[in-house]
Amino acid sequence: MSDDVPPRRAAPDCPFAKLHPSQLVKDDAHFMALAFNQAVEAWRRDEVPIGAVIVRDGAVIAAAHNAVETLKDPTAHAEILAITQAAKAVGDWRLNACTLYVTKEPCPMCAGATIMSRLGRVVYAWGDPKMGCLGGATATHDLPRLNHRVAVVHGVLEDECRAILQAYFRMKRAAAHADDDTPAD
Repeated sequence: MSDDVPPRRAAPDCPFAKLHPSQLVKDDAHFMALAFNQAVEAWRRDEVPIGAVIVRDGAVIAAAHNAVETLKDPTAHAEILAITQAAKAVGDWRLNACTLYVTKEPCPMCAGATIMSRLGRVVYAWGDPKMGCLGGATATHDLPRLNHRVAVVHGVLEDECRAILQAYFRMKRAAAHADDDTPAD
């Protein structure tokens, strides 16, 4: 699904292997593993490794990863791309019967999109106390005047999803420091 996005440049090898969840038990961990696999794809395309899948009636109807750099689009977050795919798959912008699985707590834009698309449920792995808006920095989904409530679950495959993000940013910081140390001509 998101494999249609061409890589923008050669990225460093991703040290994380894709997960292979059992097809026998399709629970939150199963679908979060698929979102994690999208995060691995993001890394391989030198994008921030965040992945998302949307499930309806036990089947994946959308899968995406961040593509901000590739598409030169600040709205090309995994959640937004997956929501767009899911709406197309369902034939409606209302995704009440769907669950979004995402590897990091949604930012303000993506949290708003979960509400506006009427998602029934959001499951995220790792919370974000700085920018997360489904309970981290704020709880957008709990605003008193909202006409739609999104059920939120967090902590599913948290360790794996945190590890890939932290490793990616460590790599980026190390590369930036290496560039700073290059002698001027």
